[in-house]
Amino acid sequence: MVNVFSTGEVVDIGIEKEKARMKFYDQVASQFDEPEMKDLFTKLRDWENAHIRKFQSIREALKEPKVVESYPGEMDAYGQALVDDKLYTEVKPEAFSQYVKTPLDAINYGIQFEKDAIFFFQELSHFIKTAQNDAILQLIGEERQHIVYLIKLKRKMTEKK
Repeated sequence: MVNVFSTGEVVDIGIEKEKARMKFYDQVASQFDEPEMKDLFTKLRDWENAHIRKFQSIREALKEPKVVESYPGEMDAYGQALVDDKLYTEVKPEAFSQYVKTPLDAINYGIQFEKDAIFFFQELSHFIKTAQNDAILQLIGEERQHIVYLIKLKRKMTEKK
């Protein structure tokens, strides 16, 4: 199979997705007045921020040269195109209140974001050098931890009802 993406490019795109999730959790934290919900989504936002730093560390450790762009901002535009799908569009500020009305809605979106990240990394891992897959597996492991946390929260919330 042809190596279409370098591991660094995959990590760069993943960082953009992490930034979108961090913005989502920040927006959710500001929407709810209940201290418990505000704290929950602030914590998730902070985890995503820590995740971004971890992914940036992975990127730096790859020792791959940055991709030479055909024009300034090309990779940013490409990364944004991959992030800009229906899931991410529904939680942009102008659509947010239409789709996220309750803490459970927000948790469900969070679970979908994390699943999207795992699917993204797993699929793109087929197009990179086998020797570089360890970095991708590390990214997938981080996303799995977030899913487990969110599913536990969802169960806890639905058991209360």
